[in-house]
Amino acid sequence: LLGCVLWRRRGRQLLAARLVETEAYLGANDAASHARRGLRSKRNESMYLEGGHAYVYFTYGMYWCLNVVTQESDIAEAILIRAAEPLQGIESMRRRRPKAKRDRDLLSGPGKLCMALDIDGRLDGEPLDGNRLFLTKRDAPVDESEIVVSPRIGVEGAVAAAHWPLRFYLRGNRHVSGAAAFRPPSVG
Repeated sequence: LLGCVLWRRRGRQLLAARLVETEAYLGANDAASHARRGLRSKRNESMYLEGGHAYVYFTYGMYWCLNVVTQESDIAEAILIRAAEPLQGIESMRRRRPKAKRDRDLLSGPGKLCMALDIDGRLDGEPLDGNRLFLTKRDAPVDESEIVVSPRIGVEGAVAAAHWPLRFYLRGNRHVSGAAAFRPPSVG
């Protein structure tokens, strides 16, 4: 998904952002996944949809997070969209994120991204080839040397899966979340 463009239609307005950071969640066998041990609930039901749908959930009592469902129906695997580079509709994004001092801070985290793009629970289960939310392929391939792989962020409580290398981001991209984006991941 790195390098693909996420589009959000709001009435006549079209917002766009290039994906620069993601994390994978591997379903039933992943202690950090909302579907760990086969857990299925109203909250995560859209994770069980066929790949190509949005799984949007509320976290920490204040933030929405967008995931792309990746597997066939009833196999709950998804990719969290952690950060993106704003491309179109930037003024609208700034209005939604007035605390962002720089454009590189507009979409540099999953909650910030959803706030700036007006993504919330109304889009949970939405097909990603739909009218309100859709993904398009990247203009040019992303070279493997540009992709950094590291452990996921904020899953320390899922001890068994906390250090799995399932976070992917574009090397040196200033829109990636956190300062760690500019340091190589630690080895061992």
